[in-house]
Parts: sequence; C-alpha cells; structure tokens
Amino acid sequence: MDSAAQDFQPRTFSIKLWPPSESTRLMLVERMTKNLSTESIFSRKYGLLGKEEAHENAKRIEQLCFASADEHFKTEPDGDGSSAVQLYAKETSKMMLEVLKKGPRITAESEAPVADTPLGPGDTVLDISGGKRAFIEADEAKELLSPLTKPGNSYRRICFSNRSFGVDAANVAGPILESVKNQLTEVDISDFVAGRPEDEALDVMRIFSKALEGSVLRYLNISDNALGEKGVRAFSELLKSQENLEELYVMNDGISEDAAKALSELIPSTEKLKVLHFHNNMTGDEGAVYVAEMVKQSPNLESFRCSATRIGSDGGVALSEALGTCTHLKKLDLRDNLFGVDAGIALSKTLPKLPDLVELYLSDLNLENKGTVAIVNALKQLAPQLEVLEMAGNEINAQAAPALAEFLTAMQSLKKLTLAENELKDAGAVIIAKSLEDGHADLKELDVSTNMFQRAGARCFARAVANKPGFVQLNINGNFISDEGIDEVKDILKAGKNSLDVLGSLDENDPEGDPDDDEEEEEDEDAKDDDDEDGLDSKLQNVKVEQDD
Repeated sequence: MDSAAQDFQPRTFSIKLWPPSESTRLMLVERMTKNLSTESIFSRKYGLLGKEEAHENAKRIEQLCFASADEHFKTEPDGDGSSAVQLYAKETSKMMLEVLKKGPRITAESEAPVADTPLGPGDTVLDISGGKRAFIEADEAKELLSPLTKPGNSYRRICFSNRSFGVDAANVAGPILESVKNQLTEVDISDFVAGRPEDEALDVMRIFSKALEGSVLRYLNISDNALGEKGVRAFSELLKSQENLEELYVMNDGISEDAAKALSELIPSTEKLKVLHFHNNMTGDEGAVYVAEMVKQSPNLESFRCSATRIGSDGGVALSEALGTCTHLKKLDLRDNLFGVDAGIALSKTLPKLPDLVELYLSDLNLENKGTVAIVNALKQLAPQLEVLEMAGNEINAQAAPALAEFLTAMQSLKKLTLAENELKDAGAVIIAKSLEDGHADLKELDVSTNMFQRAGARCFARAVANKPGFVQLNINGNFISDEGIDEVKDILKAGKNSLDVLGSLDENDPEGDPDDDEEEEEDEDAKDDDDEDGLDSKLQNVKVEQDD
C-alpha cells in the first residue's frame, strides 16, 4: 500500500482539481444564482429570491465555501484536492438550502411567482421530493403519505416529484389522494414514473388521474414524465375536471402534435390560466397550432414559456398571433425555436398589444436583422418598463445596431440585456454601447459575448457600465480583444464606481483573432480547450439544492 501511495505522489492532475480557476468559481456563482432565483417547491413554500439578492447570496456562499475548502486542502495528506472539491460542492448545496429556507429579504414583485398564494396556518405542504431519486414501493408509499390520512389535516399542496411510483405504490396512494382531493389546490406530480416500463407508467398515471378527478386545482405540474399522447390521455379524467387552473406546467414531456391536440381537447377551460409552460417538447409547427388555440383561450395569461419546442415559421406565426389575446402578459419565453424572419415580424405586430411585458426571451430564433429590427421598433413604442431582454444567437450584425440603440435608449428600466452570439463586430458594438452609457441606472447584467468585436467595442462596453450603481456582471468573453484592450477595459472599470469584480471570465477571448476570418476551425480548438478543467467542472456541474440528510 505504501509503495503504491508513493507511486501516485507526483500526480499532475492534482493541480487541476484544486484550487479552481477564477472562471470556474464564476461559473459556480452563476449556477447558484440561477438555482436560488428559479421557481421551485422551495420558493412556493418560503418565497422566491430576486436575482440581485440571489447573486449576493451566491457570491457570499462561494467565498465562504472556497475558504473552508482551501483550508481543508492545506491539511490533505495526499494533497490532490479531491476531497476539497467534494467539500466545496457539498457545502455550497447545504448553504443554498439554508438561504432558500430563510426566504427573500424583501418581496420583489417582479421576481415573485405570477400567481402568489401565501401559506395558510398549519401544515399545508406535503413534499416528498427531497433526496435522491428513488423507486417507491407500497409500504414506503403508505408511510410517506400517512400525514394525509390524519383526521383534520390541512394539506393543500402536494409535491411527489423525483419519486418513482410503481402500480403497487400508486394503488396505495390512490385512495389516500381521493380522500383529500377536495382540499387540494396544488399538485406537483412531475417526474413521478421515472424508469418504469411504459405500460406500468401509464397505469400509474391513470390511477392518480382517477383519484384526483374533480379536485379544484389552481396549480398542476405534470412535467418530466415523457407523456406523449398516451400519457396525456392517461390523465384524461383529471384534466377534464379542471376548469380553474391558474398554473399549468407540461415541460420535457414529449408533447408532439397529437399530444398537444389531446391536451387542448381535454382541458375544458384555460380562462383563468396565468402561467403556461411548455419548455423542451417536440411540438413542431403542427403542434404549435393546438398550443396557439389554448393560448387564444387564456386571456389572463401572465407567464408563457414555449422554448425549445421545435416550432418553425408557420407555428411561430400562429403562436405570435394567438398571443395577441394575452394582454396581461408579463413574461414571454420563446427561446430556441426556428421562427425565422416571418415569425419575428408576426411577433412584432403582437407586441404592441402586451403593455405589461417585463421579461422577454427571444434568443436563438433565427430572427436576423429584419426580424430583430421589427421587434425592437415595436417594443420601443410600448414597453419602457421592460426589465429583461434576451436576443442571443439571432445573426444580428452592425446593420441592425442603430435600431437596437434607439430602442435601448428608451428602455431605461432594463436590468438584464443579452445580445450574445451575434455578429456585431466593433461597428455594431460601439453604437449599442453608447446607447447604454447614459441613464440605465437599474442595469445589472450585460452579456455581449461572442460578437466578433475587438478593442474598440470592448472599451465602449466597459465605459457603458463602469459607473452604474448595483451593476453585477459584464460578459465580453469569446471576442477578439487584444491584451492591450483587456488592460484598457480593466483600467476603465477600476476608475469607475464598479470594481473588476463585475468583469466576467475571459477564458475564451482570442486576442489574436480576426473577425473577418473563417471561424469554423476555431470551434474545434475551443472544444479541446474546454477539457482543461473537466476534472473540477464535472464535479461542480450538477451542484444543486438538496434536502438535509
């Protein structure tokens, strides 16, 4: 054993495990910020943190956990850093849960769930989702759900996510759920048949559906169940009885054209719906027509998410036109679809009908200059209160920059702007940066990474944010900024009211790059470079909130 240990003494990968690079630490802060400020079962119970408060907590947690892990690393007998990495990840997860349980410092209206239902007196939430995903058998189901069998219990909300029910466990759960269905208002049965054969999973869904039939729910989450049309129809009895839903989540469910049609047919009314989320499905243009029908019948919708659903131009046009009935919409997320210019123009005609819009996510829609200009011109007329705008990956170049700049000048409430992965180059970057320089006191985040600009564009973006109070992060990574240009950016930030802490990672900046060169070869090189810190990144990639042991 001793000789083997000596053989391993000079391991070179130990340097890569600890300490983490600055970019890896920033990556962890960003991931924690997202976890802390994203709606979950915790946020519904304890309240949702705003992005700014989440970021402050994430930075504090990272610093404390880094210091603790670093001290541990100094005492490691082998010194390879592996146990320090484990401690770093474990402690961040633990501290995130503590922050979530404390709830938000103050109520931030724009970050709170759209349809807020404060907790009533007594135990109102039964959440069995904590811990590792596990199969549940009949005996365990009886024990876990026993609180629902107590006379006079006041449970209104249940969360069975992350627990896989088989038929035997479902047969135990069914009568229990039926006995309390008249008092339930929120049901989360997302990801509750994972790993089960299709026939068994469908039987489980039917049992739950029958048990909950007739309940008057305001919130229903059936995400992450690989439903398809069969799964949607397995929930027929439950869905047919829902006329008062305010929030419906059907994400990552394999919702095809037929499944979308079934969903639109089964739910008798979406008139009270305020939140409808369809993220990550296989809906396509044909399915989008049925989703659009549901949207048309949802005049009170405040948050609509239909991102990563394979919707092309025709479906995008149908969806855009349907959104015109949702005049109370505050948050719209259509990211990662194949809309193209025509759907972008159709959306621009709908936007003036949405005067309450606060967050707009339009990244990766192939809008190009024409679609982008049409949208920002429409927004300029109506939405000075817009706080979040994302338009990354839309092939926007300098020709669209004047229209974007004119729009941004009017958008003085912006807190987050993302224009990453476009083709602004210096010519477009300078115009857009100057439009952000005056005012915009609420701006917190600016992401203009991977835009082919060089020293001039980088300097202008640094000047634009250097003196903004409360600014959090400037991302100019993935561009062609010379070493001298990076030094100038740092000097500008040091001289302003904000410190260098606001400057994001520059690990993908190419100081030798030329915006006019063909970039295809560079993509292969970047993929290689990304492997350098895989040892640590892979351990931190899935840091998430976990229940206490």
